[in-house]
Amino acid sequence: MKLLLIAVFSICCTAVLAQNIDSVATRKTESSKKEAKKWYESFSIRGYVQVRYNRLLETNPKLKCEQCDRSIGDGGGFIIRRGRIILSGNIAKNVYFYIQPDFGSSTGTTQNIFQLRDAYFDIGFDKKNEFRLRIGQSKVPFGFENMQSSQNRLPLDRDDALNSAVSNERDLGAIFYWAPKSRREMFATFVSDNLKGSGDYGVFALGVYNGQTANRAEQNKGQHVAARLSYPFSVYNQIIEPGVQAYTGMYILPTDLRTPGVKAANNFEFEDKRIATSLILYPKPIGIQFEYNWGKGPQYNPAKDSIETRNLRGGYITLTYKKTLKNGMVFFPFTRIQKYEGGKKHELDARSYNVKEIESGIEWQINKYFEFTTSYVLSERRFEDSKAKSNLQKGNFLRLQAQINF
Repeated sequence: MKLLLIAVFSICCTAVLAQNIDSVATRKTESSKKEAKKWYESFSIRGYVQVRYNRLLETNPKLKCEQCDRSIGDGGGFIIRRGRIILSGNIAKNVYFYIQPDFGSSTGTTQNIFQLRDAYFDIGFDKKNEFRLRIGQSKVPFGFENMQSSQNRLPLDRDDALNSAVSNERDLGAIFYWAPKSRREMFATFVSDNLKGSGDYGVFALGVYNGQTANRAEQNKGQHVAARLSYPFSVYNQIIEPGVQAYTGMYILPTDLRTPGVKAANNFEFEDKRIATSLILYPKPIGIQFEYNWGKGPQYNPAKDSIETRNLRGGYITLTYKKTLKNGMVFFPFTRIQKYEGGKKHELDARSYNVKEIESGIEWQINKYFEFTTSYVLSERRFEDSKAKSNLQKGNFLRLQAQINF
């Protein structure tokens, strides 16, 4: 009997113990399921909207800038310059995605068209993701201001000289990035600390891309190649970031950008290459941003009514000051001086330009969600194509922009 009772007791104890073990295991499994989020539960959604008006104190309505803001001059009014929504996150530890559409694009007289800006993913090759390969449509590694988000930039539009290299700053391809962990952390703080950084585009970048600019199909079998080297470092309380970048390739002017009858050799295929230098002193509190580039590209020649491969050169310097008040408001007074002589391959007939311009203004950050910018522009632009020869326009105007960040 004792043996029977002992056996029954042992069986009951074993059953209870097994049940407890199963219960603990179940709780651990449920707990780990709660802790381990799915990738779509952790990605972020953010964005910004810019609304502008450019025609106050305007002295010449014929002064326009297609590359800059198409609401400048005749036909302009209030405009949604950018309406961006950004989706990004890590699908896995070494796989990152980034998608950015824009609801403020325009074509012809139609505004607020949905258009893709970025759509890429990064593949990391090491535990720290210091070595990455970016595949998809993204910014071409050329220039500091080109890489800098319009959400952070002080002048309302990018400079003509370097931005004429890549329309919308983007193209479709594959780009290799490398930066040690310490530099990647610095790139992140330049944005989070409100120092007007460009973002994390590596210390070294090397990539291949179509070369026809964003959202346009490739026109030949050869791709463009771009490389960039940029290294930030601290000197006492200041941060300096020198850089050098270059690209080369063959560009074909699309048929929709040619005036009927305009002449060109080699079936409208042109040598397209540039090299640029950058020197950035982050605003702590005084900031300096300087870039200059040289190269060759397609350019309209009004004397021959033809498009030719011609030399180009130009750059800019931006001076700024950062002032933070006790209530948290931030002011960025700034002045940019720019000059450019060359063509713009993404405009009609690779339009020829000679630009001299000064823009002075102030950005007022009321809080991290809302900011207001006003600037005054003194501009002299000669821009010529087969439809508009001897087209020199001079003028001044006041610009206003309200921006909301979310």
